[in-house]
Amino acid sequence: MKSPRELPSGQAIGFAKMHGLGNDYVYVDGTQHPVSDPSALARWVSDRHVGIGSDGLIMVDPVTPGVAADVRMRMYNADGSEGMMCGNGIRCVAKFAVDRGLCDRQPLRVETRRGVLDVHWMRGGHDGTVHEAMVSMGAPILAAARIPASIPGVSLSAAVVDFALPDEFWTLAGAPAGWQKACGLDPRMTLVSMGNPHAVLWCADVARVPLEQVGPFMERHAWFPERINVHFVQVLNATGMAEVRMRTWERGSGATQACGTGASAVCVAGVMTGRTCSPVRAHLPGGDLLLEWEGSESSVQMTGPAVEVFEGTLDLAAQPQERER
Repeated sequence: MKSPRELPSGQAIGFAKMHGLGNDYVYVDGTQHPVSDPSALARWVSDRHVGIGSDGLIMVDPVTPGVAADVRMRMYNADGSEGMMCGNGIRCVAKFAVDRGLCDRQPLRVETRRGVLDVHWMRGGHDGTVHEAMVSMGAPILAAARIPASIPGVSLSAAVVDFALPDEFWTLAGAPAGWQKACGLDPRMTLVSMGNPHAVLWCADVARVPLEQVGPFMERHAWFPERINVHFVQVLNATGMAEVRMRTWERGSGATQACGTGASAVCVAGVMTGRTCSPVRAHLPGGDLLLEWEGSESSVQMTGPAVEVFEGTLDLAAQPQERER
């Protein structure tokens, strides 16, 4: 890659590639590099063939005037849609801001579309950079109208907890016949919003869930007007330090290695339905997250790693022309 000084003014954007448990994003300092069309940039950088390859783009921007925060986080999925929040992403925002000297307040206050969230960051490793963070994710949102979800027979003001899905719900999923029995699916769904919407389902063996078929079917189901993130969860240990294994289909990104807001939703759903206690250690394809929730209106606490892979410079002249969407 060319360095910024080798490019004409206005054509160079510095970036960092970071991930939390393999949930990877391209990070851009919006205080130095304002981006006029972050949705288009997200689609480009997420493409591993003509861009960098990632689950999306996260802008670390100046705070909105009047908001009591240190930095502002805006996250965009690989398809260019803007998300409300990203639990793995916000840990890396703290690392990005602290390691680059943007702010070292403890806790760091990050403005998101979910509100201002506190991030307690921890230094570690040989170079003393931030390597882990605990995020106060806020209280879960449970009313169907605020997920949002519109399910026949369910009041918009009601919580959707262990809602029994009829057999015909899956008829258009395009998944292999008998998959529900093969994975030991419990046909009851719980919905939780952590600023973005999540559907949690339980099964005996998550490895046998045909996620590539069932995930997109549920994501775009008519019940979910803003689409939904889908999580299949297997309980490994329900008491003491509870443990679960989960797989995730994220709206706008597909199957991902980890989802911090999703793991938070799984913690809430487990406690509410009595399947697990708190704290719970969630095993995701990319690694582990620790979640705690005391119930009611308390905030979910999420702890996990933040890793920088590399940094570089984007040449905007290399951005491909997009077809009409």
